Amino acid sequence: MSLHTAEQRRLQQRSDVRRVILDAAEALLAEGGYEQFSIRRLTERCGYTAPTLYHHFGDKLGLVEAVLEARLRDLLRVIRRVPRSDDPLETIRARARAFVRFGLRNPTHYRVLTAQRGPTPRPLAAAEEARGLLEQPWRQLIEQGRLAPEHLDLAQQSFFALLHGIISLPARRDATDWSPQLAEASVDALLRGWVAPHPAERSERGTS
Repeated sequence: MSLHTAEQRRLQQRSDVRRVILDAAEALLAEGGYEQFSIRRLTERCGYTAPTLYHHFGDKLGLVEAVLEARLRDLLRVIRRVPRSDDPLETIRARARAFVRFGLRNPTHYRVLTAQRGPTPRPLAAAEEARGLLEQPWRQLIEQGRLAPEHLDLAQQSFFALLHGIISLPARRDATDWSPQLAEASVDALLRGWVAPHPAERSERGTS
């Protein structure tokens, strides 16, 4: 066996071990959240010893953050695939649809993404990038004079609270109770409450 082949095999084995540990950690986080998550329970679930876990991830928080980073990367790929429109409202709507679809199709991933990370969570690069992508069209609205700068934080908090509710509520009721148009109609209603019409639309109304 060549040195190159041996190194490839070693790296593959390391990747396989990490994947088994991360899958088990994600399942535990989805079941009981951060408070119920422990290294002892994880060793029982994945079959690896505590020293192996510490070798790959450092500590409990490192494990949780590795799971979150992986799932945030999944979400980022979904958001990046959404075409950017010249109209920031259309970009917001399209990214909202993608975000909701991701959450509804991947409920375990979404529960992990919204789980608490402990008393002093460190910033995650993927989280900052996702937040930037989702916030960018809102800042465009300010530049266009359609959203007051002092309303930005509250408008975005309302927006994300709405999306979280849309994703979370079907898990507590029969999914057939919910209209397929719920997300789109709710987002439109929220945007009408915060965002002024485009200047061109205001001009048309003024001359009609």
